[in-house]
Amino acid sequence: MTQSPDTQTFRPANVSTVAGYAIEQAVADSHELALTVAQGADDRKGADIVVLKVAEVSYLTDYFVIATGFSHVQVRAIANSIEQSVQETYNRLPIHREGHKDGSWVVLDYGEVIAHVFLQKEREFYNLEAFWGHAERVAFAALPAR
Repeated sequence: MTQSPDTQTFRPANVSTVAGYAIEQAVADSHELALTVAQGADDRKGADIVVLKVAEVSYLTDYFVIATGFSHVQVRAIANSIEQSVQETYNRLPIHREGHKDGSWVVLDYGEVIAHVFLQKEREFYNLEAFWGHAERVAFAALPAR
């Protein structure tokens, strides 16, 4: 941490002093993280992958990434793939992880991005897309298989 010369507040040493830069960079980083999460879901054949930008309508997070698996094993495999993709790209683990043991709805919380991997029945029941219907849908195009 360094002390800003014109104020008595502290700021991280790597934050630019240009007004708005840190916020713009954080938004860009969370967008890229959301796309990495979506790609991780796609790598294990997650279906109907949706990326929702909820930052404008919620203080919980910036993005939700929602995907469907067709078995408990696949739901867990998708969640593991997301974790692996994020760890390889950003060297980050989820802040919180829930539902992995059951495998019907796994939640991976990265702070600015929350991933939801559902079995189809659970996804239809909870219908997060309808609940967050006023959130912006972000285009996601899966990369070709590696």
